[in-house]
Amino acid sequence: MEQSTQTPTAAPPDQPETRSTPPEQAEGRPQPLPSPERDFRVRSSRDSAGFRIGLIIAAVVLLVAAFFIYRYISSYESTDDAQVDGHINSISARISGHVVSLNVRDNQYVPAGQVLVEIDPSDYQVAYERAKADFENAQAAAAAAGVNVPITSVSTSTQVSSTEADVTSARAGISAARQQYDAARAQLSQAEANNVKAQNDLQRYKQLIDKHEISEQQYDDAIAAAKANAAAVEAAQANADAAQAQVTQAEGRLVQAEASYHNAQTAPRQMQVIRSRAEEAEAAALQKKAELDQAALNLQYCKIVAPVSGEMSNRTVEVGQNVSPGQELMKIIPLDDIWITADFKETQLHEMKPGQPVTIDVDANGRSYKGKVDSIAGASGALFSLLPPENATGNYVKVVQRVPVKILLDPDQNKDHWLRPGMSVEPKVWIRQ
Repeated sequence: MEQSTQTPTAAPPDQPETRSTPPEQAEGRPQPLPSPERDFRVRSSRDSAGFRIGLIIAAVVLLVAAFFIYRYISSYESTDDAQVDGHINSISARISGHVVSLNVRDNQYVPAGQVLVEIDPSDYQVAYERAKADFENAQAAAAAAGVNVPITSVSTSTQVSSTEADVTSARAGISAARQQYDAARAQLSQAEANNVKAQNDLQRYKQLIDKHEISEQQYDDAIAAAKANAAAVEAAQANADAAQAQVTQAEGRLVQAEASYHNAQTAPRQMQVIRSRAEEAEAAALQKKAELDQAALNLQYCKIVAPVSGEMSNRTVEVGQNVSPGQELMKIIPLDDIWITADFKETQLHEMKPGQPVTIDVDANGRSYKGKVDSIAGASGALFSLLPPENATGNYVKVVQRVPVKILLDPDQNKDHWLRPGMSVEPKVWIRQ
């Protein structure tokens, strides 16, 4: 249905403007607002709805951003109380002497085995030659003493057998001498009996010759027989005495053989003495060998070499200086073996464990390095201080302690050896991935 509208008639200037009443308004129906006001309200309602939607979207974005920010912040633990650590190898002299050569410069990178300092070897060369001569002499003495052992063993064994045979022979000789003595005594008794008979016959023949009852020849035969028997007695007596002397001599030989036999029985002890002397000579040779080895070591120590590869620092030795054993000459820092020591608060260790990845930001070069947690110290850093805290007091104040955490760099992270022990770093331990 089309609605007719009347154009209002302009009123005179001195009269108020009058509007004609539309038929709809006259009939009591709701009339539409004028077009500008209606557009304004429509636009206002639309703007209000868009603003609410924008607020909701912004709130959602902020919540999502806050969630991710919280998740990122809670996914790691970091600290600025951390530094690069490494081994510091102290190079010192092992012998005393005069420095004749210095083969390195300050802050020079040296490989393991490179000669750093040379000490005058003249005195140690002489000592080595002397020790070598003493060792060779001791070796010869030990060899001679060793040869005596089998020789003495054979001679003592032969001596024991020989003396034992001598004792047996001496005893047999005594037995034979006694038998000869007994035979001589029997011959003496027989000769004495014959002599008694001959002497008695001579007395009887003398009485008969005085009476001229026998011939002179018979009497002469009786005298000759008496003299022969008397001589036989003397010979038998001499033989008996000789046999007795042989018995005495045989007994003496037995005593001598037994003495030699008893002396030969000491052969094991003699062998023990000989072996002890041989062992003593060998021990002396070993002692000289040890002295020779020490002299060779001292000669070798004249050249001080780098035990590890690293950068030389803190040199305190100069050419012409006399050094003594244990005197520190320089330090070597092996830059291939460094790690991070981070002192985390004890409240940051709840979820920290070995193997977690770490990002290390280095203050010196602004670079980031990667690594992993290696281990957590067994005690807080305060306990290792010179004066550890004593908490068993009445004025105890709880302080959050820091515990050292060792962080190892991933392989090839420090290929350029840029990191140095003592540099400040800020590690981030990613406790959640």
